[in-house]
Amino acid sequence: MTKQSQSTRKWWALAVIAAAQFMVIMDTSIIGIALPKMQAELGFTPGNLTWVFNAYVIAFGGLLLLGGRLSDLLGARRVFGAGWLVLAVGSVIAGAAGNVGLELAGRAIQGAGAALIAPSALTLLMMLFGGSPQELTKALAVYGAAAPAGGTAGVFLGGVITEYISWPWVFYINIPIAVLALIAVPLLMPAAPARRGSIDIAGSVTVTAGLAAAVYAIVQAPEAGWASGQTWGVLALAAALLAGFVFIQSRRSEPLMRLSIFRAPNLAAANFAQFALAAAWVPMWFFLNLYLQQVLGYSAFPSGAALLPMTTLIMLGMVVLAPKAMQRFGAKPMIVTGLIVLGLGLGIMSLVRPTGNFWVDVLPASLVAAGGMSLAFIPSLGTAISAARPEEGGLASGIVNVSYQVGSALGLAAMTAVAAAFGAGELGDATALTDGYSAAFLGAGLLALAGAGITAAVMRTPAAATADATV
Repeated sequence: MTKQSQSTRKWWALAVIAAAQFMVIMDTSIIGIALPKMQAELGFTPGNLTWVFNAYVIAFGGLLLLGGRLSDLLGARRVFGAGWLVLAVGSVIAGAAGNVGLELAGRAIQGAGAALIAPSALTLLMMLFGGSPQELTKALAVYGAAAPAGGTAGVFLGGVITEYISWPWVFYINIPIAVLALIAVPLLMPAAPARRGSIDIAGSVTVTAGLAAAVYAIVQAPEAGWASGQTWGVLALAAALLAGFVFIQSRRSEPLMRLSIFRAPNLAAANFAQFALAAAWVPMWFFLNLYLQQVLGYSAFPSGAALLPMTTLIMLGMVVLAPKAMQRFGAKPMIVTGLIVLGLGLGIMSLVRPTGNFWVDVLPASLVAAGGMSLAFIPSLGTAISAARPEEGGLASGIVNVSYQVGSALGLAAMTAVAAAFGAGELGDATALTDGYSAAFLGAGLLALAGAGITAAVMRTPAAATADATV
């Protein structure tokens, strides 16, 4: 194979990897417009409808470390292909479900497939482009830009499919894409030999159960009461399970997550930045979509179109601006600045009005927030996955994906509780809804600003070597 054909194949492989990131994020957003019809047909209550989202996110976030470990042991290409197969099976179950239990099971299986895909995709990206810092930055930018594209495409497709076809097709759409990916994997992806080692099942169970308990406690807190025994009992269970996970990792010779990996320079700080970004960004996207539909009265297609300007800015910022800025300023200044700008954008967005309009209440704030996201995402992602040893690429990829997904789940759960406490549960009352969404935007903005402060305090100012490692 000629050098030119190898280079061409490498960039085609990146297209498949970016498509994987696009899909796993799209599957979190495509269900939004379909939820009312799913509620009516499957018998969801208003309280448990959010678990159509949470079942996916919890399985995704909770099993990511296992996905990263399997990627290191079995080879990233094998795990990447297996993830697409599991995602397709979960999509069939979720689309064909006739009751609540089967629907949530299908969504959890989809999340398990995504947990195999995401860390192995990043490992494959590092295998393909890790030898060239300049190419790696470009590849990470394309990979990062696929996430907001997937989120916006999910809103569009979910609305079109729900309105003109039927809600099960928001899941069935994954199947042909999975088939194409399975065909492309052996043709484009580099192979890696399997390594000997054990799989930490106990660690996987405790971390997944702990995350699920934490999200459940926060989601149910507005209904059960923040001071109730149920809320604090489930939070205590979550803390005990997560503490048990850490204990198991400290005792095993081959843990799911080697705790000493966090001694790598800036790895913990970069993962915290990813956590903070998700905890602020995902609630913003979620409640902005609700504000557009439930307060401004937008239907599915205009609501998706309203998100296009910020999505376009993010994609351009990540692909065009972020790589150049990284070379000039380094990772830490960009991460801190990006989180501050995101926080400011959310602060402006908290000024939304019940009688507002897109041009005044949505567009300016969403563009500011998008600018912040585009500044911080690539530097924090690059720092997180470059800090680990090469043979632990799957683990590092799993950890950074966990950080983002846990941040999104807990951030959304917390801001949902905030929104409900300030009136967002009063459907049909534009003023009450706006008050709730405004409080959620402000809370998410404060999370972003807190993330900026903590990152500034704990992340080391990169020396030349560190800067080179993150570009």
